Amino acid sequence: MTTLHSHDAADRSTALPPSMPVAAASPPALQGGSWRMVLAMALSGTIGLLVVESGLPALWVVWLRCLLGGLGLAVWVVCARQWVAPTRREWGWLGLGGVALVCNWIALFSAYGYSSIAVATVVYHVQPFVLLVLAALFLGQALPLRRLPWLGLALLGVALSSGLEGGQTASTTWPGVALALLAASLYAVATLLTQRLQRIPAAQIAMLQMGLGALVLAGPVWLWGGAPVFNARAWTAVLVLGLVHTACMYTLMYAAFQRLPAQAIAGLSFIYPAMALLVDLLWFGTWPTTAQWLGMALILGAVWGWRRRAGQN
Repeated sequence: MTTLHSHDAADRSTALPPSMPVAAASPPALQGGSWRMVLAMALSGTIGLLVVESGLPALWVVWLRCLLGGLGLAVWVVCARQWVAPTRREWGWLGLGGVALVCNWIALFSAYGYSSIAVATVVYHVQPFVLLVLAALFLGQALPLRRLPWLGLALLGVALSSGLEGGQTASTTWPGVALALLAASLYAVATLLTQRLQRIPAAQIAMLQMGLGALVLAGPVWLWGGAPVFNARAWTAVLVLGLVHTACMYTLMYAAFQRLPAQAIAGLSFIYPAMALLVDLLWFGTWPTTAQWLGMALILGAVWGWRRRAGQN
């Protein structure tokens, strides 16, 4: 099995959008990758809208997403006959990766309650830099000096996005930025763990991780999930989130990853934060401050420069 013991492996993982665990590469197909990636990233950018509009606590939204998304992906795995029996060690990586992924969603969905969807989503995109630091700390990889300026630019962008100019904006926004950073860190952990599952099909990995997430959260969601109001609006939001924005979206992304080179994936992944920004502006009427605009631009510029260089290596 492949582990992240080379810079090439880390670069390949950071070329993927931070919306799903990295899994084994599949044989390339000929056509259809671009429209699948565009549609998947456009759907990703509207996840925050569904979370907010559901009106449900983050813990309930994550549990229902795991439950419904896992069932939808199970149908795909069965129909595509993609099941591979995991070994005992692989079950361990699946379990740890699933816990990290579920906690990542809880942190990200909670961030929407403190900052705008756009700010939380863009800050979440610093994941490649978090992955770099974690790989250096736990896998002994050297931090490449030529990449550090991009990291510094991204950190400056995070500081500006949190409302560094002070006042009420900073006091209400920084918890959301902190939660988005926590979510990015948890996603990076899930990425490193999932990198060890090269033998198992990607859809099966996501299905099992969501199934484990649904089991792990079954108790906490009833004990500490609060008192959710399940009206027609809430059910519509979570059903669309679970079946369309999880099962269908992941299937589209897996198919796109099979068909597109890493550089194309990196470029098209920027549809995700752009769509989140449009949702904030057009649906919620949220307008970032000047500092936040600058901060988001710096983060996206740093990630673009990082991924562009990674795609050229």
